[in-house]
Amino acid sequence: MTRLLPALLAVTLAAAAGLAATPASADAVRGNEWALGALRASDAWLTSRGEGVTVAVLDTGVDPGHPDLTGQVTTGPDVIGGGARLGDAWWGEHGTAMSSAIAGHGHGPGGGDGVMGIAPAARILSIRVITERNDPVRTMSPSQRAAAGYREGDTLPDAIRYAADHGAQVINMSLGGTEPTSDRDTRDDEAIQYAIAHNVVVVASEGNGAETANSIEYPAAFPGVIAVAATDRSGHRATFSTHQWTTSVAAPGVDILGARPGGGYAIGDGTSPAAAFVSGACALIRSRFPRLSPAQVRQVLERTAAAPAGRYTEELGWGLVQPAAALRMAATLTAQAPAPAPAAYRGRLLGDGSTPSVSFGWVYRQAVIGLLALPAGGLLTVGGVLLAVRPRRRRAR
Repeated sequence: MTRLLPALLAVTLAAAAGLAATPASADAVRGNEWALGALRASDAWLTSRGEGVTVAVLDTGVDPGHPDLTGQVTTGPDVIGGGARLGDAWWGEHGTAMSSAIAGHGHGPGGGDGVMGIAPAARILSIRVITERNDPVRTMSPSQRAAAGYREGDTLPDAIRYAADHGAQVINMSLGGTEPTSDRDTRDDEAIQYAIAHNVVVVASEGNGAETANSIEYPAAFPGVIAVAATDRSGHRATFSTHQWTTSVAAPGVDILGARPGGGYAIGDGTSPAAAFVSGACALIRSRFPRLSPAQVRQVLERTAAAPAGRYTEELGWGLVQPAAALRMAATLTAQAPAPAPAAYRGRLLGDGSTPSVSFGWVYRQAVIGLLALPAGGLLTVGGVLLAVRPRRRRAR
């Protein structure tokens, strides 16, 4: 069985090691978080900052010691194995970046430096369910993978059920593949419906395949999942963002600055951070209105989104999410219990069991920034340029 892979282009830190470091002020990070303005985060924070809500990040691992995430991360199980650990160059790059978009609280005096997420008071439950693209386990033989403790098969259902059973109110899946097998289609959907029936909001990235096949991706296409497209700074669909009838809403996904394991930052593109921002918006709503069902949370996001075309489109769904407006609408709703889980969904597009194409929803393309002093001095250095020219193809074969 093939598995869903992370939304991350392989990062070779050695490529940047020989480049000269350039000092930058500590507020350079916060100054680059244009997405917070686009989402009008400060308006939403007058009502909610995500207190009391746990967002499960099903990803490559999360660094709980990053200065912008300290005190907020609970490390759950590693359901994929393979030997990667915190401190390895192939561990937690993607998951830490997504977690910072959701719940980064910054650092330094008044939290004024570093990454601020859309729900800075929310908590993260990290469940490692996918490997980084550059993980050595991916090039091992089956016997070597087995010796390393790598788990073959689809690990996503176990991670979803664990999150639902261990206090998550929102599940973020910044990952995807285009051709689920019939077995994965059933098991993944059953797990998603289990989570929804247990009052968990489920969010996934729509995919980065618009410049290639623009295929429908899973788990975004499963019923009940909030599938998120990416916008650029102008509010239009990012050129790479998959556009299909599965799209629910959109969020910023270009020039997004995220935290890196070990105390650094990087800028990237993708529907992965877009999904993370929407998961954070869901956390804001669940914090203030915990009795609303997952369907109601999705409803308020869709009905209050800013649609440039004034209507639903496959490119942006109902439009760019507006958390403050969603919170205002949520206050007018009467809570409803989640609908019972339906029979297993057999899928709209069952695959043939072949290896799926993979969506990489977080592509490093500008600078990797290393944190040199925290919090005293607050100095940052630009540690070099990685993939300065964004790759035209965003899909592994």
